[in-house]
Amino acid sequence: MEKKNILTRMGLKKLEDELHDLKVNKRKEIAGKIKEAREQGDLSENAEYDAAKDEQRDIEARIEEIEKILKNAEVVMDDEISSDKINVGCTVGVKDLEYDEDMLFNIVGSTEANSLQNKISNESPVGKALMGAKVGDVVDVESPVGIMKYKVLSIEKTA
Repeated sequence: MEKKNILTRMGLKKLEDELHDLKVNKRKEIAGKIKEAREQGDLSENAEYDAAKDEQRDIEARIEEIEKILKNAEVVMDDEISSDKINVGCTVGVKDLEYDEDMLFNIVGSTEANSLQNKISNESPVGKALMGAKVGDVVDVESPVGIMKYKVLSIEKTA
């Protein structure tokens, strides 16, 4: 049995939109590039043709990847998200007790994780430690540099 891909509603919509764009727009666009490159003649030394075919492979691979993710998707519904305890779909304010630094994280499934946007996976060390915690709780996060302690300051629904 394949692992379920936990997604927020926003994450699901983003993937569905990307899939639509790839199938409707990008496939048509790349077909045009391949056609133009073919019209240039000899394909054995045609860099534009090779580049277009590589791009086509990348697009088809991404389509396949998204379809697999969606096939095994488990969407977190609004009624499963609470502001009482941390779950996927929450925005969480925490304080790093060692450095006295406040941070804000969005807890998402691993498919949506993006550290640049402060979207952390529920399967990451920080995400695992925070899951189920409540405001006021202090959680221990195992990291390569040792145990970090985070105090939960706030929990809001974001999905």
